[in-house]
Amino acid sequence: MILCNFFELMMTCLFHFRYIGKKQIISASWNEEKSKTLPAQRQRPLVTRSVAAIDTSSSATFLPLTDTEASQRAVLEANMSHEVGLIVLDVLGQYCMNFKNQLDANDGDNPLMLKVKEIFITILQFGQSETLYKHTFASLRALVNKFPIAMFKGSSTLVGDLCVEILKCCNSRVPSTRNEACALLYLLMRSNFEFTGRKEFVRVHLQVIIAVSKLISDADSGRFQESLAIVNNYANNDKAMQNSHFPSQVRDLTKKIRTVLMATAQMKEHENDPEMYVDLQYSLAKSYSSTPELRRTWLESMAETHNKHGNYSEAAFCYIHIAAILAEYLKRKGVYPKGCSVFKSISANVEEDEKGVKDDGGMQDVQYTEEHFVDQLEKITKALEKAERFELIGEVYKLAIPYYEAQRDFTGLAAAYGHLHQAYQTVLKVMMSQKRWLGNYYRVAFFGAMYFGADDGKQYIYKEPKVTGLVDISQRLVSLFGNKFGVDNVELIRDSGKVDQSKLDDKIAYIQISFVKPYFDDKDLEERKTEFERSNNIRRFVFETPYTKGGKAHGSVDQQCMRKTILTTSHTFPYVKKRIKVMYENHQELSPIQVAIDEMNTRVKELQQVTSKISPDIKGLQLKLQGSVSVQVNAGPTAYAAAFFGKNQEKNWSSQHVWELKQVFKYFLIACSECLDVNAKLVKSDQFEYHEKMKNNFEEMVQHISELVGENVLEELPSMKRKSSASQVFSVISDSTGNIGY
Repeated sequence: MILCNFFELMMTCLFHFRYIGKKQIISASWNEEKSKTLPAQRQRPLVTRSVAAIDTSSSATFLPLTDTEASQRAVLEANMSHEVGLIVLDVLGQYCMNFKNQLDANDGDNPLMLKVKEIFITILQFGQSETLYKHTFASLRALVNKFPIAMFKGSSTLVGDLCVEILKCCNSRVPSTRNEACALLYLLMRSNFEFTGRKEFVRVHLQVIIAVSKLISDADSGRFQESLAIVNNYANNDKAMQNSHFPSQVRDLTKKIRTVLMATAQMKEHENDPEMYVDLQYSLAKSYSSTPELRRTWLESMAETHNKHGNYSEAAFCYIHIAAILAEYLKRKGVYPKGCSVFKSISANVEEDEKGVKDDGGMQDVQYTEEHFVDQLEKITKALEKAERFELIGEVYKLAIPYYEAQRDFTGLAAAYGHLHQAYQTVLKVMMSQKRWLGNYYRVAFFGAMYFGADDGKQYIYKEPKVTGLVDISQRLVSLFGNKFGVDNVELIRDSGKVDQSKLDDKIAYIQISFVKPYFDDKDLEERKTEFERSNNIRRFVFETPYTKGGKAHGSVDQQCMRKTILTTSHTFPYVKKRIKVMYENHQELSPIQVAIDEMNTRVKELQQVTSKISPDIKGLQLKLQGSVSVQVNAGPTAYAAAFFGKNQEKNWSSQHVWELKQVFKYFLIACSECLDVNAKLVKSDQFEYHEKMKNNFEEMVQHISELVGENVLEELPSMKRKSSASQVFSVISDSTGNIGY
């Protein structure tokens, strides 16, 4: 304990005697003298050399430092900093030489070695003279040679923290410092290789890649490339290593570092394009799928990027994938048998992405425990709460609570159940209010090989936060690519139809954006009862393109056709990134009567959703009613009835489709009747007349449809009303529309 305090004192000395540069020294001297000369209660103006004296009872004469004085002060500060650094290095050297056993205790994972490491890192972090840096690197080389067990067998944090600072020095503007850092880095690799019996240097390899990943924003590619070349030269010219695999392994490591640097350069190029930036991070994370620590590093970087741009769902799912990495690691170690498959109920992507951890060098240098896993789960619950995906919090705690129970951690259990109570209370509130928006989806297609390269002709589904509208995403992407390619070179395709690329200008970058909705068939709708379930683990989307046989986009009701385009993405939403590539595309062509069936089916579902709420929203209810029963004869449901019912019209269409449309109309009238019943219970006295008007309109509509159908629908409603259900409506239309419910 006393020794640890002594080491703390040495770090304090390093901090206070650090060299801060000539300009800072002059500024500090100015402020120091000023504080001595100014009165305590009031501030006097600065005096000049022409002033003979000031009242010494309140202040002394203040004279700014001359250039000579400033230079002398800077030299004194530099010499003092240099001397303090040398003393600290000397003390560390003496201690390491005489107390090796204490520092090697527990394979170097002890407080004393931790303090020694912190002191060396403190010296490297502060700006030092070239001479002191040379002495520091010499001391570090001695440390590596003297304590191989602590370096390469104990905790990886010792080597990891050193690698971060060494790579910073490899990026130094001072050539001598870069050379010293390269020599130390090479020694670490060589010593690790020797420690493993000349097999590999996994620890240094991993920690260097992790360090590079952390420093990508600060790295200068030119200086870094020069340092990598120096390390390669050391390996190629080391005669003792010529007959081993060591030189090739060093080349492999430097090649991977260059790959990261190239990706970094691309990231800088696309730093204003959040989707492309995350895609590049995703590619790097994917390239390290068999190495837990490296993949985790990149997933954490992606989560940071998502949080920065307000994409909280994507950030939460980055944390989920990290937890899956830990679970799979623990499975391979025989600690957690289920592995990453436990996250299947949360995300369908997890098992596919994270089950690739292999029993290779990528697992030998990490020490994850169940405690690390549970800490990550707690981090996920907070992220999910921020993303407003409260329903998933319970699924996460199902994994954490057994650990708390096994550990008799009643504090953790109390906190977990308290958080669960709060989450489910919030679920009830948002289900009643219907005021939660988990994002909108858009299909974005790119055209123009000269600008988009490999993305030319590709389609993506973009997930935009909250209630981002079509205008908002269109303006954002046009502005983004306009800044990248030039405003005059970017054009937005407003039509959602199929694009004939042969008719496009090669010199223009085209962007086609269409609003899409999640697509569900009848089975999906039966299984996904809530709005949240219809916003989680989704990968199929649909958008509609209206057309007529005559070539126009829009026509009369009996001419209006519809093409439904169903897109399937490579992964489900939400995911670790907010845009996912479209893998499959299917089309469904709807005839005018099928369009009518589909539209009426949608109206029925909307009305039923309003009445099925625990506390119906009267404003929303009345808006739906007004749009259904108060429409003009030539619009809405009445227009469909006039176009497809009656002997003269029905003969033009399939009898099966006509029957199905009649059935859907009957269920539509039932839904309207139920909405009127609910409205009658909720309406206040000042709206009674408005309610009666809607009721009269409904009765007129029923009468009009009855005349067209040739049946007294009004008499059938009471009996049908008792039997009606959403599933019956779906079954009525499923044959005619080819399962187009969504």
